[in-house]
Amino acid sequence: LLKLLFLFSSGTRALSETGPPQAKFFPANEGSMLLPGTYKGKVAFITGGGTGLGKGMTTTLSALGAECVIASRKLDVLKKTAEEITAQTGNKVHAVQCDVRDPKSIEAAVDQLVEVAGLPDVVINNAAGNFISPSEKLSANAWRTITDIVLNGTAFVTLELGKRLILAEKGAAFLAITTIYAETGSGFVVPSAAAKSGVETLCTSLAAEWGRYGLRFNVIQPGPIRTKGAFSRLDPTGMFEKAMIGRIPVGRLGTPGEIANLAAYLCSDYASWVSGAIIRMDGGEYVSMAGEFNDLRRVTKEQWAMMETMIRGTKGS
Repeated sequence: LLKLLFLFSSGTRALSETGPPQAKFFPANEGSMLLPGTYKGKVAFITGGGTGLGKGMTTTLSALGAECVIASRKLDVLKKTAEEITAQTGNKVHAVQCDVRDPKSIEAAVDQLVEVAGLPDVVINNAAGNFISPSEKLSANAWRTITDIVLNGTAFVTLELGKRLILAEKGAAFLAITTIYAETGSGFVVPSAAAKSGVETLCTSLAAEWGRYGLRFNVIQPGPIRTKGAFSRLDPTGMFEKAMIGRIPVGRLGTPGEIANLAAYLCSDYASWVSGAIIRMDGGEYVSMAGEFNDLRRVTKEQWAMMETMIRGTKGS
């Protein structure tokens, strides 16, 4: 059966289904799903908030009434984003320079955060770094570059803010953005896989320990979402995007706005009983790749009829 499937899938395109027509059933809706004013009077701190998913989450939270403070190393990019979102939503967005690899830089950034907006009600650890490479070509510096940003950066930000929130007896919702391969591991992105897995363990551990202080911790595992920063390092030629879409059951990539809606819910008072959760949002990609026989979806009706005839004609066990 598997040999037959291989022959079918290796044959002409006329013998197999092409394209993802099911995508028409799953259009992306990036409008805010929460009520206007949901975040009125709340402060949100977002690392990596100047671009990509971070910018998307900041835009949604700001539109819902939050006073947002975005942080990253590139202050010029941050300021441009802050001005753009402020003009769009009418709510002030502050830009704070921060290198999450450096605890001193984080301390200074949090001092600025407190000065301009106060201690946050929401903390989103979104700063990330990644690139594709055969693992045998990785240097110690390449490993440190990713793990310092993703794992250490998340830990340093969380510890700095967590300690201050505990001292002030102020509750808050923490959210980390990881990836679906944090759960399984993945070749060719090993530093990222190891670091993201560590982030998830950090969050579930602190959900258990720091709930007594009024702190919640949750994680979103996004599937593939086209952002300039991520795709320029993970799919520089664009040759893998079609394959990605082909294995996603809903037939399309995700969007920053969809992640932003889930993030806004998880960090809101509507989700006050959600803590320690790791939520996969990938259009079904993970389960599609996990099932041993899921590639049979490529078999056409004609091929199924042929195989059924062959199977019925099989004698014995």
